[in-house]
Amino acid sequence: MDFVEKKLVENAKSGNMQAFTELMYLYKDKIYHLAYRMLGNSQEAEDISQETFLRVYANLDRYDDQHKFSTWIYRIATNLCIDRIRKKKADFSLDESWNADEGIDWYSKIPNYDKSPEEEAIVNEEQEIIHNAILNLPPKYRVIMTLKYVEELSVQEISEVVNLSVATVKTRLHRGREYLRKQLIVSGKVRKRSGQYELS
Repeated sequence: MDFVEKKLVENAKSGNMQAFTELMYLYKDKIYHLAYRMLGNSQEAEDISQETFLRVYANLDRYDDQHKFSTWIYRIATNLCIDRIRKKKADFSLDESWNADEGIDWYSKIPNYDKSPEEEAIVNEEQEIIHNAILNLPPKYRVIMTLKYVEELSVQEISEVVNLSVATVKTRLHRGREYLRKQLIVSGKVRKRSGQYELS
């Protein structure tokens, strides 16, 4: 946590509403995007964002500043998202064995400023395909894949957010990638080129 954020948290815990408002401003887009990637619905993402900040405000006195504030707020948001998902449909398991001899670098096509408008349009379409595939993952895999490839948290940070061991996070990342690869192949959204599967 940087110095400015640390002071904002300290002041907010002391009842300073301006500090809390500034914390909300720092995290509102991140929490919204996380919720949208998890739920695939803008209204639900807004609801989760609002509920997250309500819970943060109500439980600020419980926040342990020995841990990163971002880890704490992500944990609240991801738990709310998982609860919402579980209310809508039952979870299922990916704990069976997978054949992992071929992989897919499924989130490597992030837009950059060197791409032409046509290339960027293709990339955006591919990201939408991947986003839709992520939405079909069970919650326990969806949250880890989102935190890793959308929020770009480290495995250690994800471990702290979801309160699981690093080994378990790595296993779920692996199984989540494999599930996405298989799902995209079955749907015809990837093609094999030079021994690697790519988005079509």
